[in-house]
Amino acid sequence: MSPDSKPRVRFAPSPTGYLHVGGARTALFNWLFARREGGTFILRIEDTDVERNRPELVEGILQGLRWLGVEWDEGPCFQSQRLDSYRAAAQNLLKSGAAFPCFCAAVQYAGADAVDASDAESAKDARNAPCPCRHLDPQQREQKIRDGSPYAIRFAAPREGVTHFEDAVFGPREVQNAEIEDFVILRSSGLPTYQLGAVVDDMAMGITHVIRGADHLSNTPKQVLLYHALGSAPPIFAHVPLILGPDRTRLSKRHGATSVSLYAEEGFLPEAFRNFLALLGWSPGSDDEFLRTSELISRFALSGVSRTNGVFDRAKLEWFNSQYLQQLPIEELLPFVKAELQRSGLWQNSCDGPDREWFARTVDLLRPRTRLLPDFSHWARAFFSDNFDYDSEARAKFWKDPKVPDLLAKLAGTLDALPSWDHDSCDHALRALAESAGVKAGLLINATRVAIVGRAVAPPLFDTMVVLGKSRVIARLRRAVPLATA
Repeated sequence: MSPDSKPRVRFAPSPTGYLHVGGARTALFNWLFARREGGTFILRIEDTDVERNRPELVEGILQGLRWLGVEWDEGPCFQSQRLDSYRAAAQNLLKSGAAFPCFCAAVQYAGADAVDASDAESAKDARNAPCPCRHLDPQQREQKIRDGSPYAIRFAAPREGVTHFEDAVFGPREVQNAEIEDFVILRSSGLPTYQLGAVVDDMAMGITHVIRGADHLSNTPKQVLLYHALGSAPPIFAHVPLILGPDRTRLSKRHGATSVSLYAEEGFLPEAFRNFLALLGWSPGSDDEFLRTSELISRFALSGVSRTNGVFDRAKLEWFNSQYLQQLPIEELLPFVKAELQRSGLWQNSCDGPDREWFARTVDLLRPRTRLLPDFSHWARAFFSDNFDYDSEARAKFWKDPKVPDLLAKLAGTLDALPSWDHDSCDHALRALAESAGVKAGLLINATRVAIVGRAVAPPLFDTMVVLGKSRVIARLRRAVPLATA
């Protein structure tokens, strides 16, 4: 890549499952790199594995990326629509002698699968042994083709020397060519393998940097050989560390949700999830953790990617989410809370109109008690609806004093007479009533909280009273009097 050219990167998932956390992190790193460098981010769907592909999952992958905020500049491109290009590349490699037709049945040249798996040395030898079809003379090959014998196309891996490449994360890498098998590039069905499809597409799309998981390190020497055989310089490779579960094994369902869509459904904020994912295997060069997306973009560099696998810590993710819930400018948070209240049936359309300011004040009051978006529905019912239940334990504990009904009735009258409705006025009125009645203020505070929100735990009482408004508070106090008497 010339110093003046802009990078072109891609994310190339297969529709064999939903968008996995590891895939989402790979997409995010590609996207951050492209945005940081002013480059192009391409989405490519590698859908040529007809036995495992589930086309209905493509939309799930796209939705997952959109929720994460990883928007692509080009695509989505589908490999299934580019089959002719892979077949043409395979034919070119045949003509140049870099590949050969293989007539072996799968079990005859299945690498390690063809031998006792417990014998690691035998497995390695079988995997690396030259395919016998490599040494067929031209007449034998032509006769088999004329006879209609099915064949795959294999790359003729060099038997001597080394293949080396520079990795932006792991540094210089090299592999003895004798350890690279004659790998299949085009199946007998005419479909490409991953090795050929990835290389041909990366060449056609002008990919300058291949940023992908470290589990692909073993594929890279084969692809470097293909690039050279097809007359192209390889791109820059950057293999990012894997994401492990808390037990330091590969992240899987036994560790909890692995699909990005499930975290969206649970109520995580996209930006919090981005922040958390970015720090799984990348460091900004400081101890900063709360990084808005603009900061992630401005600070992202491949030099900050670690060689050490990241550990997915659910508690840490929830911490990030709580930080974003508390620190986001309120106007940025409101659309997410609106969607949650719509989901739970609490939304009121007036909150998009005349009650917009009240909605913002309410969300600001509630958010210190939230870790996930559904928490807003939990805490908001008494704010968005006058129809709420009284917690039985709270009633039993805080309305058991026989003086409570009379105190609630008197408080309603006292508050109704207040000339102004604010925190200090409500606070002073309640405490003055408690003092004149000869009871502790705490008794009346707790009883009032249960009366106006139905529970023992809620945001600060007097702030809650101000947000609810004078008429609603007084009405709820009076409604509670006969209930407290019972």
